[in-house]
Amino acid sequence: MPLKRLVFVLMLTTVGLAGPRAAAPQMGVQEIRPGMVGIGRTVFDGTRVEEFKVNIIGVLENVIGSHRNLILAKLEGGPLAHTGVIAGMSGSPVSIDGRLIGAVSYALGSFSKEPIAGITPIAEMTDAASFNDTRPTGARVHVDFPATRESLALAFRKALNWNRPFADRPGDAQLMSATGGSGIAGVSSDQVGTLLRPIATPLVMSGFEPDVADTLGGALREQGFLPMGSAAAGLHPGEMPYEGPLKPGDAVGVLFVTGDLQLGGTGTVTHLDGDRVYAFGHPMYNLGPTEFPMTRAYVYTVLPSLFASMKLSSTGEIIGTFLQDRATAIAGRLGPGPRLIPITLTLESDRGPKRTFHFGIVNDQLFTPLMTYASILNTLASYERQYGAASFSVRGTATLKKHENIEFDNLFSGGDSPATGMATYVVGPIASLVGNDYEKIDLEGLDLTIASSEEPKTAILERVWIDDPRPRAGKTVPVKVLLRTYRGEEVVRTLPIEIPANASGSLSLLVSDGGRLSQIEQREARSPQQQPRSVPQMIRALNKLPRNNTLYVKLLGSDAGAVVNGERLSSLPPSVLAVLEADRNGGNFNPLHTATLGEWELQTGHAVSGSRTLTITVSQN
Repeated sequence: MPLKRLVFVLMLTTVGLAGPRAAAPQMGVQEIRPGMVGIGRTVFDGTRVEEFKVNIIGVLENVIGSHRNLILAKLEGGPLAHTGVIAGMSGSPVSIDGRLIGAVSYALGSFSKEPIAGITPIAEMTDAASFNDTRPTGARVHVDFPATRESLALAFRKALNWNRPFADRPGDAQLMSATGGSGIAGVSSDQVGTLLRPIATPLVMSGFEPDVADTLGGALREQGFLPMGSAAAGLHPGEMPYEGPLKPGDAVGVLFVTGDLQLGGTGTVTHLDGDRVYAFGHPMYNLGPTEFPMTRAYVYTVLPSLFASMKLSSTGEIIGTFLQDRATAIAGRLGPGPRLIPITLTLESDRGPKRTFHFGIVNDQLFTPLMTYASILNTLASYERQYGAASFSVRGTATLKKHENIEFDNLFSGGDSPATGMATYVVGPIASLVGNDYEKIDLEGLDLTIASSEEPKTAILERVWIDDPRPRAGKTVPVKVLLRTYRGEEVVRTLPIEIPANASGSLSLLVSDGGRLSQIEQREARSPQQQPRSVPQMIRALNKLPRNNTLYVKLLGSDAGAVVNGERLSSLPPSVLAVLEADRNGGNFNPLHTATLGEWELQTGHAVSGSRTLTITVSQN
């Protein structure tokens, strides 16, 4: 009988080990008392989870605003006496008597003499991370391209300003401690909340050219990140293997770009509940719902610094998806990673062999266009001349699910940075679509071929003429243009245009480069009602954007027209105009004072500039 009972116990134990990881018992913040001693867990080196001591000072209650709580504690053990609180410790779980109380998440900031930390209560972490909502429009981040370090910092500051102290003003948070003081030399109990900020997140950057890394890293540093170079993702020969499945205290990563570039942040796992993972104890960006790859992470060492000690780390294999980025935690599920947007970039150069680069970028309103921009610019900066005399032609396709594709075909030459202009040209439509207010867009992939040359390819439109001053209606007329290239050479091109059979009288013939044509059309469609009113209209408008290597020819008459619900209608009969005019209060009608009788395009092979207008008189006989 004892033998049978022993076998039965072993069977139960085996079944328990094979099932999902049981959630750790928890201790509520109301049970926390000053003087309690807990155990924290984190990785200081490699993949081994180590323990450190946590001495509870008290509970900081935010009595204004969010009404959140923060457990104040002094840490000791391991390297903490020399490093203070370490960037990358965010999420390190703390337990008292085997019960989880929360995650190390806040620190006193730079130059702190003691490892004083704020611990986010575990209940606030799990309560905030709902797994079934969507990101509201107001949470979207608007980034203008071309992006600079200053413009990115401003956009992040306006939309992502989560890297704020726990309390904005002294007295907003009250510290409940045994002595009534903060336990920190020179700091009163009502001031400590204003000094505690989220622990910085190491930002792993691999493959980035210095100027691009400075633009991205410099803007993100202000938002609580510490950029650092790192090896490519995954374990390397000689590195410590992971200690079994993911567990509390393990290092964990969040990826934004994979492939020939790597960008991601690292922190620590706080809690697992079945396949649900909670980490950090503060936001990554506070974006709300996300679809970011969750990865293992490897810690090479801890770099001590008076300014900000940090874990030198890298991301590893993808093990799940982070689905929430909230004020008190990032959270996700173990399993397959999210679908990444594949980007293929082929670089053809007159100085070397053809190269092909592959990137995987997260599907996100902020990071999809931003990382696409960085990937293009980084590739050109690494292999081609980014500034000065250079030319870049780009061809390619952005494939959209359930919608028409976006086609790219343009040339950039001259100016201070044609590479920046080309990256902006590609990213602009992507940013508009993923940030639109009409419907969610799924970008299935981006395939680009960029041909580079160190020879400038620019030209100026000097003259436009036709040989027949009184062309006949219904006939084809050759329009001639004179271009002067950057070398001073004259190039004459001829474009046959057909005069409409019903045209008569005085007409205008506009020949213009793409930039000036855009300005003319924007002045004509200046009111909001004339902007696209649906995703299909947006795509049609984006595919019709003027190109630098093309001259645009428009034959204009004086017949009136209108823009109705975002669609341009030319030469409308007076009766139709009257009906539309009567319905102007509906907000879907704007008049046009000219009618476009014909449109043509002339490829030039140069980045052309200039505009000319001819007045012609059309004869009916």
